Amino acid sequence: QVQLVESGGGLVQAGGSLRLSCAVSGRSSTNYAMGWFRQVPEKEREVVAAISWIGDNTYLAESVKARFAISRDSAKHTLYLQMNNLKSDDTAVYYCAATRPVIGNLYYTKIHHYDYWGQGTQVTVSS
Repeated sequence: QVQLVESGGGLVQAGGSLRLSCAVSGRSSTNYAMGWFRQVPEKEREVVAAISWIGDNTYLAESVKARFAISRDSAKHTLYLQMNNLKSDDTAVYYCAATRPVIGNLYYTKIHHYDYWGQGTQVTVSS
């Protein structure tokens, strides 16, 4: 049974930083891609960042690419999202996601690529 649990969210002032973590359990292999998505009320879930299973191929959404960084520790089955210079528009529930085992070392930016999701962690940025 695969489970993803996010942590690290909270309330922060604009310009501040947070580091989100996503712990994956129930998997022995590490050959799965992962990503971070966020969602606000009345809007669709959108990709924030994505990373290949090895970790050297990454993607950041245009709105965050100068401020965020995605990384993973395969040995710990943990995904991270470092968020710097946070803005009010970053306020959302952040979800981590993982694919089923993959062969190629690619990242994925669409929701349909992901089969496993965490329950989300709230990030609130005050202006």
